[in-house]
Amino acid sequence: MVLQLQNSLVTIASINLEKLVTFYTSLVGEASNYIPNIYAEFQLPGSILGIFKPKTTNEGEFKNATQSTMSLCLEVNNLEEAIVLLTNLGYPPPGVITTASHGREIYAYDPEGNRIILHQAF
Repeated sequence: MVLQLQNSLVTIASINLEKLVTFYTSLVGEASNYIPNIYAEFQLPGSILGIFKPKTTNEGEFKNATQSTMSLCLEVNNLEEAIVLLTNLGYPPPGVITTASHGREIYAYDPEGNRIILHQAF
């Protein structure tokens, strides 16, 4: 037996919700569902990115979290243009473009330090 899925959703918890909403709006476009200071949802090809502000009773759970090994991987048409956009937003990728078996990629980070892998297929 396997799960019968309806959709896939990646979520990011942030006590600085509005800062992340501004960043991701500039990066991928307007939120499809937005409740100020509570939740924002961005429709991405193949999945949904949700950003939520934890309830004050759960804030400690997220404040003390260590950096995750999970990444938000975004496939782009033009890697150099994506790098320029991130740089203009004030979050330039700290490394260089690398070549993997599946294409070119670079790591970047959102305002909360969550890893974003920008990937351009060959």
